[in-house]
Amino acid sequence: MGTRMASERDSTSPHGMNPHLRINGPMNINHYATKKSVAESMLDVALFMANVTQLKAVLEQGTSFQYYATLIVLISISLFFQVMIGILLIITARLNLNDIAKQPRLNILNNAATALIFITVILNIFITAFGVQKTGLYPTRNFGPY
Repeated sequence: MGTRMASERDSTSPHGMNPHLRINGPMNINHYATKKSVAESMLDVALFMANVTQLKAVLEQGTSFQYYATLIVLISISLFFQVMIGILLIITARLNLNDIAKQPRLNILNNAATALIFITVILNIFITAFGVQKTGLYPTRNFGPY
């Protein structure tokens, strides 16, 4: 150990890792990726439910609503992309990231899911911008005699 300094020897474990960076052994990349996919799936489900609620509100408004067709199309595309994202995340979570032969395919799937998530976020910004009018769920307020 002649070339290593004492402080360097003390700060690394026998596996060459800093023991302060490890919690319970080496990080299992596959486990990390699976947890990440599950978290993304939960967010996807929440957005899916919000879009279904928005679609219901637009349908309740009827064709007299100014942006009826626009919102139906945007929400439908968003829902379709969310289903595709869910499928990609399920496939990604099931494949073993530790298998080097599968890593290029997983990278492509992850990039595709990320791109679809980005597009879905943009779509939902437009959905919010066009907005949904009153659905009868909230009472109307009169602020004076007009």
